[in-house]
Amino acid sequence: MTSTTTAILTVELTPTQIRGLKLAKDGDLHPQEGNRWTHLGAAVTYAKTDRFKERPLKIKFATTATLNQLREYGLLQGLDQNAADAECPHGITMAGKMWLLKHK
Repeated sequence: MTSTTTAILTVELTPTQIRGLKLAKDGDLHPQEGNRWTHLGAAVTYAKTDRFKERPLKIKFATTATLNQLREYGLLQGLDQNAADAECPHGITMAGKMWLLKHK
């Protein structure tokens, strides 16, 4: 491992940043309204045991601030290099995957 990769693996993340990183691991994050980032086809879902669909499960999202912090650490990257960071989808980097394997 290089010293850069080792430095990234020693970064301490907050629980909010960890949730954002895990969300990015599940799929690319796209901008939504209100400084939120989530998966492209995110929709309200229900648990299998909820027969009457009374309790919807919340849509998971990350805020723009969390996304920017993870991008500064090198754990996320923009997928479209030509677009502005606020508009292009973001995905997890190999360093982000390695951080999750080591810590969680």
